[in-house]
Amino acid sequence: MPHVRFSEDFDWKPLPQVTLAYKAGWSGLVTTPCATAAVEAKKALQLKTPKKGEKDGDT
Repeated sequence: MPHVRFSEDFDWKPLPQVTLAYKAGWSGLVTTPCATAAVEAKKALQLKTPKKGEKDGDT
Protein backbone atom coordinates (compact mmCIF):
# COMPACT_ATOMS: atom_id res chain seq x y z
CA MET A 1 0.00 0.00 0.00
CA PRO A 2 1.53 3.30 -1.05
CA HIS A 3 1.95 6.41 1.08
CA VAL A 4 0.55 9.62 -0.40
CA ARG A 5 0.01 13.26 0.62
CA PHE A 6 -3.13 14.88 -0.76
CA SER A 7 -2.65 18.39 -2.15
CA GLU A 8 -6.41 18.84 -2.77
CA ASP A 9 -9.56 17.21 -1.41
CA PHE A 10 -10.13 13.86 -3.13
CA ASP A 11 -13.14 11.53 -3.12
CA TRP A 12 -12.34 7.88 -3.83
CA LYS A 13 -15.18 5.50 -4.76
CA PRO A 14 -13.96 1.90 -4.36
CA LEU A 15 -17.56 0.70 -4.85
CA PRO A 16 -20.56 2.53 -6.32
CA GLN A 17 -22.20 2.87 -2.88
CA VAL A 18 -19.00 3.83 -0.96
CA THR A 19 -17.09 7.14 -0.96
CA LEU A 20 -13.88 7.76 0.99
CA ALA A 21 -13.13 11.48 1.34
CA TYR A 22 -9.50 12.54 1.83
CA LYS A 23 -8.84 16.13 2.91
CA ALA A 24 -6.05 18.25 1.44
CA GLY A 25 -2.93 17.95 3.59
CA TRP A 26 -3.68 14.45 4.86
CA SER A 27 -0.93 11.90 4.34
CA GLY A 28 -0.82 8.19 4.96
CA LEU A 29 -1.47 4.74 3.53
CA VAL A 30 -4.07 4.23 0.83
CA THR A 31 -4.81 1.37 -1.53
CA THR A 32 -2.84 1.18 -4.77
CA PRO A 33 -5.91 1.92 -6.97
CA CYS A 34 -6.74 4.97 -4.82
CA ALA A 35 -3.15 6.26 -4.98
CA THR A 36 -3.02 5.76 -8.74
CA ALA A 37 -6.30 7.63 -9.30
CA ALA A 38 -5.33 10.51 -6.98
CA VAL A 39 -1.87 10.94 -8.52
CA GLU A 40 -3.29 10.80 -12.07
CA ALA A 41 -5.88 13.43 -11.07
CA LYS A 42 -2.98 15.57 -9.75
CA LYS A 43 -4.57 15.68 -6.29
CA ALA A 44 -1.86 13.71 -4.46
CA LEU A 45 1.86 13.10 -4.44
CA GLN A 46 3.23 9.64 -3.82
CA LEU A 47 5.74 9.56 -0.95
CA LYS A 48 8.49 7.07 -0.29
CA THR A 49 7.57 4.43 2.25
CA PRO A 50 8.70 5.72 5.64
CA LYS A 51 11.14 3.68 7.66
CA LYS A 52 10.20 2.69 11.17
CA GLY A 53 10.28 5.81 13.34
CA GLU A 54 9.82 8.30 10.47
CA LYS A 55 6.62 10.32 10.55
CA ASP A 56 5.08 10.25 7.04
CA GLY A 57 7.64 9.57 4.35
CA ASP A 58 9.72 12.72 4.83
CA THR A 59 13.41 12.11 5.30
